[in-house]
Amino acid sequence: MNDRQIRPVVELRGLTRSFEQGGVRIDVLRGVNLDVMPGEIVALLGPSGSGKSTLLQAVGLLEGGFGGEILIGGHSAEKSDANARTTLRRDHLGFVYQFHHLLPDFDARENVVLPQLVAGKPRKDAELRAEELLTALGLEHRLDHRPSQLSGGEQQRVAVARGLANRPDLVLADEPTGNLDEATADRVLEQFLSLVRGEGSSALIATHNERLAARMDRVVRLHEGVLE
Repeated sequence: MNDRQIRPVVELRGLTRSFEQGGVRIDVLRGVNLDVMPGEIVALLGPSGSGKSTLLQAVGLLEGGFGGEILIGGHSAEKSDANARTTLRRDHLGFVYQFHHLLPDFDARENVVLPQLVAGKPRKDAELRAEELLTALGLEHRLDHRPSQLSGGEQQRVAVARGLANRPDLVLADEPTGNLDEATADRVLEQFLSLVRGEGSSALIATHNERLAARMDRVVRLHEGVLE
């Protein structure tokens, strides 16, 4: 067994994040420690405002200002320059947000193709990958439809396909079904989890929903800036 197979896909050590508001220091993250192992789906549970999105932004290397250590695929984000962090995001991470953020002028297939082109994949291969993912999500008849022609659940499934398009080691999802009704949320989450497992990826999924969190492999709770 090689090092890549046994090492966590993400390691957080003493992660901190503070903000100044009205002259008052607010500690959002207060020494978070977390490992996510290959193939593991972890629910990050906590109420709105508990810092879940802040934690995902840290893991996603989307902004600075964090203390502690973040390792992605064994590579230290703190010791990486901006270009290296961009490479870490591109090669190791996928993102799914509460709101789909699809490009309105492109159809479902193109929305999944574009991140692959950015990563350097040939267009033909990217189109095949997009069609494979969208078909697995039950959207084989909606490939040529733009976001405005899709339902909310269909839009979010396209966003799921986009997040998995580059075969990330770790998918970061921030309330990925939070904008959907309960029945649609259940269907989308089930397809999401099935696809992540089928792809062999890991996932860290922020939610405030205990029922949805229970369907994942492990639940960690963010409380007063630390994980329980």
